Amino acid sequence: MDNNDKTMKQFCGRSDDAEKNFNFQPHLKSELIEIRPLKEDDFTELYAVASDPFIWKQHPQKNRYKEDEFRIFFRDALNSKGALVVIDNKTNRLIGSSRYHDYKEERKEIEIGWTFLARSHWGGTYNKELKRLMLAHAFKFVDTAIFLVGPNNFRSQRAVEKIGGVLSGERQDANGLKSLIYRIKNT
Repeated sequence: MDNNDKTMKQFCGRSDDAEKNFNFQPHLKSELIEIRPLKEDDFTELYAVASDPFIWKQHPQKNRYKEDEFRIFFRDALNSKGALVVIDNKTNRLIGSSRYHDYKEERKEIEIGWTFLARSHWGGTYNKELKRLMLAHAFKFVDTAIFLVGPNNFRSQRAVEKIGGVLSGERQDANGLKSLIYRIKNT
């Protein structure tokens, strides 16, 4: 674990007086990015990012760059009540999205996923800041964050490993799609 990972985990510590009810759509902000709840009128700007086929190349849903496929994804995101958009503070433009999902209060864990960023913002800085903010919020309520990643999505696997994710198994969803399970524990 490098110093950045130690700093991230220290920053993400849960206070003893944390609320019991998890807020799936917080408004989070840093110098680099802002994260806010997804809204219906975000479709056009978010699809402009998602329409890049290369973003989805290693993803199990490779056709998500097509408007009709992305529209399904977007509708599911809105209905999830846990979807967030990511805004670059320098340009004030949407650069991607992520989600909280499957909060398990009794196990003190939450899933973070469905993340995608514009290729112009790849390379670690923006994803790391997005996950730092999301983990800091999550670790006020839970001890573990779960990330499900497609077995052929090597780019996402490396990204999760860079922020401290540890491979802990695999699972199959209702549609038969296999995912690798990564965990980050609040230490």
